[in-house]
Amino acid sequence: MALKIYVLMTINLFSIFFPLANSIDFSYPAVFNFGDSNSDTGGLVAGVGERLDPPNGQIYFQKPSGRFCDGRLIIDFLMDAMDMPFLNPYLDSIGVPSFRKGCNFAAAGSTILPATASSVSPFSFGIQVAQFFRFKARVLDLLAKTKKLDKYLPAVDYFAKGLYMFDIGQNDLAGAFYSKPLDQVLASIPTILAEFEAGINKLYDQGARNFWVHNTGPLGCLAQNIAKFGTDPSKLDELGCVSSHNQASGLLNLQLRALCKKLQGQYSDANLTYVDIFTIKSNLIANYSRYGFEQPITACCGYGGPPLNFDNRVHCGQTKVINGSSVTANGCSDSTEYVNWDGIHYTEAANQYVSSQILTGKYSDPPFSDQMPFLLKLKF
Repeated sequence: MALKIYVLMTINLFSIFFPLANSIDFSYPAVFNFGDSNSDTGGLVAGVGERLDPPNGQIYFQKPSGRFCDGRLIIDFLMDAMDMPFLNPYLDSIGVPSFRKGCNFAAAGSTILPATASSVSPFSFGIQVAQFFRFKARVLDLLAKTKKLDKYLPAVDYFAKGLYMFDIGQNDLAGAFYSKPLDQVLASIPTILAEFEAGINKLYDQGARNFWVHNTGPLGCLAQNIAKFGTDPSKLDELGCVSSHNQASGLLNLQLRALCKKLQGQYSDANLTYVDIFTIKSNLIANYSRYGFEQPITACCGYGGPPLNFDNRVHCGQTKVINGSSVTANGCSDSTEYVNWDGIHYTEAANQYVSSQILTGKYSDPPFSDQMPFLLKLKF
């Protein structure tokens, strides 16, 4: 626990002494985010009436916040590091939210490929891009009519100067494994990335010039996938993760990085950064005790007990009748000891660690400026 406290204090020092806007050229006036549950700040909850029960949101927001987490997500920490407010979801109209500093189009369960009848979210990447175009057109129309909404809406030039962030693709792979063997899942990756490239091209054509792309984390290390596909020990790697899922994640990331390289060369007037989330998360799971965690894979909020504490029939905070008995997926006593929150998503503590590693610039292509000597010397 002492190490955990030290790690979290050190991470907090990043935003105090080395704010992202000062150490990296991140002087963006607004952020427009596209993604799935890894960066959803309330989109699915608002869009389809999805219900999130306590203990979701217990750490930071003190109540469910639309995030599938006990607190903040990676995007929340990055926004904070840029000295910007958390992004409001495009789909949430309650409370007259401010979109002055950007908008979040991410929705949990979303895929890059078009949604199907079995999809958790109807808001696939193409839909999110279309929502952005409507958002932009509506903003420009309103700003042309009145100045009364200036403090709620991004200025006209924010769309060209803003940062476009992407964290999506995980669900395309995860969902495919339920109906396809590994070779077919791998064969589908070029089609997935062609759809992603089409969306990037549309945004570029509409004036977007600053792109920030997160790759996919180690899918095989999520309790949900281990419970479903890891019952045979021969299918697990040395960390206890499902080998096939991590292989698919690795190939997707390899091709995604090649696509980003291609786009970097194709759009000479744009800035495109690829961020290796897979390596950061894999290192966290492999060396969890070094960073102050006690449980790398077991879900904090779940049902079933060790080793996974995950049952797909009853998700975090839910109470259901299973085999004639009423059971509840409860939270653990201290989520800061866990990497995984609910078997699918990471805890706030893990998200904070991942964010701290992103801010070092070591996991980005191109890497950040070397104007962070103290940051780069810190070891966790």
